[in-house]
Amino acid sequence: MKEGSGPLEAGERSTVSPHSSRGLNRGLSVLDLILRVVAALGTLGSAVAMGTTKETLPFFTLFVLFRAEYKDLPSFTFFVVANSVVCAYLFLSLPLSIFHIIRGAAVNSRIVLITFDTMMLAVLTSGASAAAAIVYLAHKGNSSANWFAICQQFNNFCERVSGSLIGSFVGVVLLILAIILSSMAAAHAAKKAIA
Repeated sequence: MKEGSGPLEAGERSTVSPHSSRGLNRGLSVLDLILRVVAALGTLGSAVAMGTTKETLPFFTLFVLFRAEYKDLPSFTFFVVANSVVCAYLFLSLPLSIFHIIRGAAVNSRIVLITFDTMMLAVLTSGASAAAAIVYLAHKGNSSANWFAICQQFNNFCERVSGSLIGSFVGVVLLILAIILSSMAAAHAAKKAIA
């Protein structure tokens, strides 16, 4: 078996140069930064789209109006708050992500970032899921509970609310990828520090 073609055994020397491992950590860190920026923009767009959603319909006369706003439903309010908190966190975590590009060997700060990323993932997932359940009821209704679908009447409201869910769920996926990348980089940096 040729040297370097299989896994390393105890006592063998690595044939991988330290420059290539530094490049791997730097590449993971750059990708992490890009994921954070895109996720922050997605959550910001979702919060703004949901927060500015409002539709008013007349009922028989112009004096009686039906109104639909995101503030009318606590799940939508939680959605806006959750997306705003995660967006603020992602923007505040950008300097640490840039620090990881410069110093690829940092392990402890990556572990802190992974911990907070996981907490923010839970917040974002719960907010998006709660809003998705209400959007489903708005589109389909529930005949057993006598909840009628309102999207035939409030069409613009339902379209904007449904669209705001997309950015939030994209943020969920990007945060999952950022956690995986940070974990890989932290493991790689820790392995390099031990060796």
